[in-house]
Amino acid sequence: MKWIYPLLGSRAMLILLLVINTAGTIYGYVWYKWQLVDTPPIFLPFVPDSPTASLFFMFVLIAFLLGKNWPLFEALAIVTLIKYGIWAVVMNLLVFQVTGELDPVALMLIFSHGAMAVQGVLYAPFYRFKLWHLVLTAIWTLHNDVIDYVFFMLPRYPILNLYTPQIGYFTFWLSIFSLGTAYYFVLRNNRFSLDIVK
Repeated sequence: MKWIYPLLGSRAMLILLLVINTAGTIYGYVWYKWQLVDTPPIFLPFVPDSPTASLFFMFVLIAFLLGKNWPLFEALAIVTLIKYGIWAVVMNLLVFQVTGELDPVALMLIFSHGAMAVQGVLYAPFYRFKLWHLVLTAIWTLHNDVIDYVFFMLPRYPILNLYTPQIGYFTFWLSIFSLGTAYYFVLRNNRFSLDIVK
């Protein structure tokens, strides 16, 4: 797999991913528009989960293009990309199980969110965050779960309302899994230098 890292570190690839993630982030915030209108201001930062995850990754990509590392954004990005990437895939598959239907929008969400999780992990060897960055990320991530499932600010899937307790339980352990994955892939010594190809 080491052959892929020069490609991932190329300026062209970083710019392409920045454009894709910018478009996806904007689309994500628009998708949440109607829920955000009804959301108390204090909860606004915790509602649009997936676009905020891709926003974190946009900052990571910008830093890479500048030849820098912004470790807190890296920690937030990998954990939230994995978490909400997998979460959206599972929720859309659950909708399919309940309704027996999988429309083009659901297929797009499955593909795009699956790609979110993959890109977060693919760039892990370039991240430089430390344990305390991951601890802060854990606080953010688990606090978000509390906001979602105690104050019911989770993304709205009316078809799945009957399963909210089970989804909340799944989401908590998905947070733990995502944090553990970030620890495993980043807080080790076998890292790569991000030598951006002009």
